Amino acid sequence: MHFDEWWFSVVDIIEVLTENDRPRKYWSDLTKKLTAEGYIEVSEKIGQLKMMASDGKMRETDCTNTETMFRIIQSIPLPKVEPLKQWLAHTNNNDLQHKQ
Repeated sequence: MHFDEWWFSVVDIIEVLTENDRPRKYWSDLTKKLTAEGYIEVSEKIGQLKMMASDGKMRETDCTNTETMFRIIQSIPLPKVEPLKQWLAHTNNNDLQHKQ
């Protein structure tokens, strides 16, 4: 949790969805695509948070909240996207219930 809401590692989700061996490059290219599509505030909605890396060390990585994560995964044209959208919607719904 960050600022009382769920935040997610963008690169980790991209890696799972795309099964790409270069998820940071995919994220870089996707950022350019999102900007070209008119989502120019994408970089403003990304924060650097420390998370556990595969080497066991805490490292900063691009993270974002549920709303922005939805926008990002909607731009990934793969069948794996739908189950993740449903999970994120459920997570966001739980956040809203806890804030009431």
